[in-house]
Amino acid sequence: MPLTELDCTLQLVVAADRSIPVSARFSYLPQDPYSVHVTFYLEGFPPVSWVFARDLLTEGAVRPSGLADVRIWPERTEHSHCMWLELTSPHGRALLTMPAETMTPWLARTQLLVPAGSEEAAPDLDGELSRLLGEVAEGA
Repeated sequence: MPLTELDCTLQLVVAADRSIPVSARFSYLPQDPYSVHVTFYLEGFPPVSWVFARDLLTEGAVRPSGLADVRIWPERTEHSHCMWLELTSPHGRALLTMPAETMTPWLARTQLLVPAGSEEAAPDLDGELSRLLGEVAEGA
């Protein structure tokens, strides 16, 4: 799996005492340095994708963050450390928990690729590839 992807299992809270596992793939693309893309896979349903700010996820690992449609906050107990993810849309609301011990190292790897604060300087890989291919086509 590429450095920029994380496959993990989240828990979708369906009642106060009941949750169901949901597979998810988090993706970070240096050419889209401000965003985290996540796709949820629940058996019997089509995949659902969301995009939100990497800063929101990073901040949510240590303190409550977000407003409106995406909110993230940490929770520590004596037995575990998780992150809560609340997603709201016109179609409904989902409350999920995700393992902080999996998410935190992945977020740190995204910071190695594009450090926070240097997103504006991130390389435009698509633009560079188009420019190089254009130069090759012109030279042919």
